[in-house]
Amino acid sequence: MTGELFVGLAVLALAAGWIARRRIGRRIRPRRPGLSDEDAGVLVQTGDSPVGGDEPLDMKAIREEEDRFWSSESWDEAEEY
Repeated sequence: MTGELFVGLAVLALAAGWIARRRIGRRIRPRRPGLSDEDAGVLVQTGDSPVGGDEPLDMKAIREEEDRFWSSESWDEAEEY
């Protein structure tokens, strides 16, 4: 009987802690604006974030780094099973 009571109280305490943590997290979590499809298009075309941010992206540097990455990858032939 005592063991069952302890397990029941432990489950209630865990549930109460989880609920309290979710409520507190909702209050203190900063709200970040979402990125719409239009905003994503502006970001890709100009490299500048329409929702604000640090500094515009250097699309040329990104393209060069991407090309360097893909050219450095080894492309093995597919294995047949």
